[in-house]
Amino acid sequence: MSNVCPLDYRYGREDMKAVFSEESRIQNQMYVEAALARAHASLGTISEADAAEITRVSSLDVVSVDRIKEIERDTRHDLMAMVRAMTEKCEGDAGKYVHLGATSNDIVDTATALQLRDAMDIILEDVENMIHTLAVIAKRERDTLEIGRTHAQFAIPITFGFKIAGYVAEMIRHRERILEAMPRVCAGKMAGAVGTGAALGPNFFEIQRRVMADLGLNYEPAATQVVGRDRYTEAICLMANIAATMERYATEVRNLQRSEIGEASEYFDVKKQVGSSTMAQKRNPMNSENVCGLARVVRGFVTPTFESQVLWHERDLCNSSTERFTLGHVFILTDEILKKMNWVFEGLEVHRDRMLENIESSRGLVMAEPLMMKLTEKGIGRQDAHEIIRESSMVAEDQRRHLRDVLLEREDLRGVLSKEEIVATMDAANYVGGAREIVDKMVAAAEDVTGRKVE
Repeated sequence: MSNVCPLDYRYGREDMKAVFSEESRIQNQMYVEAALARAHASLGTISEADAAEITRVSSLDVVSVDRIKEIERDTRHDLMAMVRAMTEKCEGDAGKYVHLGATSNDIVDTATALQLRDAMDIILEDVENMIHTLAVIAKRERDTLEIGRTHAQFAIPITFGFKIAGYVAEMIRHRERILEAMPRVCAGKMAGAVGTGAALGPNFFEIQRRVMADLGLNYEPAATQVVGRDRYTEAICLMANIAATMERYATEVRNLQRSEIGEASEYFDVKKQVGSSTMAQKRNPMNSENVCGLARVVRGFVTPTFESQVLWHERDLCNSSTERFTLGHVFILTDEILKKMNWVFEGLEVHRDRMLENIESSRGLVMAEPLMMKLTEKGIGRQDAHEIIRESSMVAEDQRRHLRDVLLEREDLRGVLSKEEIVATMDAANYVGGAREIVDKMVAAAEDVTGRKVE
């Protein structure tokens, strides 16, 4: 069979793809069937021996995927095919009690919760790795001067470590979001056809509680036939949020690697790597570009996820086909994006000399704000100080002169600012505010949440 989806041959790590594989889905569903049997046995509905037997056959080592598919071709119902395949393998009377009192989505949604828990554990690890990697850069580049930019124009100086410290703060927020969302996202149900638990009898509430406790999950307190899809919407939107953050970082790397900026760049293996099939000199930010493209795919799954939240009455089947695409693709691609962006940052080449050159290329214009503030210290009103510096900046820009020289020629500044004061005020290293201290705080925060020392 030909591979059609790029996840089959190009994207995705095996660990995350395994979580959403067909084998994983079926195995998790059998785990839920086994937990249901054990809950029944604990309440005396069935015997302990029958529950043990159902637990024994709840394994792909006993029930084959091929046999399930063979039955499904007749039944045209994947979950019932699994139930019948399990029943066939049970010895004694245990087969009579497989799936007792349950409906399909009791099993399907609870198994999905297990998959989502595993997937979010992987994403959490990815995010913590990213926090650490970024904190290492922030600490290393704490004092590295760089020009800050707004509207893609030179603004005032920052340090490169300060820029990255902002990324650390954002990733810490994503970590918090994951931890907050997991209890809501990883929830199953064992409540029957429309959520009333009627088929489970008088022990309904206790059966549901015990099944979920057995599996380590929360449960839907007032289900329909399905777990509320707002939970899945939260998960997908969170992954889209994380992916958008990664695209933001990747876009920054791409911009900083532009030939006319040249302040940072992706690692490039000069011995083997090829940047272009025809332009042999090229060193393209290919991984960052790839992250940007994949992040857009992740966000593209947000709309069908919201659509799947809207179901008729106690449920219809419209969500089922959609979720077979959305959940797996989103988590696999988000994991891929995080891993790839972490690799970019681990090998990021920071061109400190070019950062200084870019600051100096402004001919002092980027120090307009500290000069204005210096004039206010000298007793000139803020608005007047702003106009003095604005006029001087326009002259310097038009005549392509250094702002310092233009200011030294102004008669109205003689006796107000000395040359030494102007030079000292225009030293970029003296005008980064609390940037260095912010780096220190975010490095400490990274160490706190990851438990890893930032060297």
